[in-house]
Amino acid sequence: MANENGQEKTEEPTAKREQDARKKGDIARSKELNTVMVLIVGSFMIWLTGDQIIKGMWQVMEGAFKIERNELFDPLVTVNNLQLAMQEALVFVAPFLAAMVVAAIAGPISMGGWSFSAEAIAPKASKMNPIEGFKRMFAVRSLIELVKSLLKFGLILGIMALLVEIYLPEFIYLTRLPLVEALIRASDVMTVSFVILCCSLLIVVAIDVPFSLWEYKKKLKMTLQEVKDEMKQTEGRPEVKGKVRQLQQELSQGRMLEEVPKADVIVTNPTHFAVAIKYDEGGSGAPIVVAKGADFMAAQIRNIAVGKGITLVSAPPLARALFFTTEIDEEVPRGLYLAVAQVLAYVYQLRIAKEKRWRKPAAPGDIPIPEEYKKYSNKTY
Repeated sequence: MANENGQEKTEEPTAKREQDARKKGDIARSKELNTVMVLIVGSFMIWLTGDQIIKGMWQVMEGAFKIERNELFDPLVTVNNLQLAMQEALVFVAPFLAAMVVAAIAGPISMGGWSFSAEAIAPKASKMNPIEGFKRMFAVRSLIELVKSLLKFGLILGIMALLVEIYLPEFIYLTRLPLVEALIRASDVMTVSFVILCCSLLIVVAIDVPFSLWEYKKKLKMTLQEVKDEMKQTEGRPEVKGKVRQLQQELSQGRMLEEVPKADVIVTNPTHFAVAIKYDEGGSGAPIVVAKGADFMAAQIRNIAVGKGITLVSAPPLARALFFTTEIDEEVPRGLYLAVAQVLAYVYQLRIAKEKRWRKPAAPGDIPIPEEYKKYSNKTY
């Protein structure tokens, strides 16, 4: 199936597509389900309450036709009697009417759920266009409806023929019964036959409901371009999302740079990478990476560190390993504990030498790192 652009509708409908269709009142519906549910509920209600309704209506009619001679010439009495008769009749048929209303509502809800859309009931020019009407008359959907109607007719005709064959001896026997008894028996047989006929239509419902669901899903299917366009509308265009990500990144980097002055040491590459490490001597945790950056961001970290008097230690393998294996506010990996400890030991020796005015200790040379971290030595950002 293709749209007007010639693209195949191969993609399943998105949640937004289904939601938009529901807002327009376009939901999965089965006319057969609605009709059969009303018929079945109506037939069972006639079976269960038919006797009470007939007896009640008989009482109402008896009371309505029993009028005193002097009341015939009083218009108010006649109106009051009619009103009273209607109220009494309504009491007898109220359960039947209530069950029919419930069935009429439950049928659509059981398949597509409850939905009310003002757009669905609004007048549309296309519905009043005779040309469009002729197209709908000769559309595939109309052909399918015709086939369903013929199948229903054939099914009902077959069931009726079977019932006639079953109950034919019964109808012949009715001719031997008194009139009132024959009418009661005939009404029972007709009621049971009506219930069976209505229940037989469940076969049509069992076919129509899956077909209606499949047809509805097929109608809502989308082309790949429609899916892409919808994603752009819901999530924003790529250039907008890129700008948002850039702003978020800038805010994150700004907060990160604010943490650099709190660091104990900056491990550098020395030019391409910089990682700021903080260690709480009184705590029980491992050293934490409070900031990291490459190229321009690394230069900013180094400039802030120099301005705040924070020690910079050049250890290229360690700087690269820390940059690629840790995130901000995370502890350094267990495998790099020893290497980071050597750097921190040098920083503490440097602080003591400065306080005591001793000779400045030599910076650590080639700080060894575990073999599994050496793969980051040649990795680029």
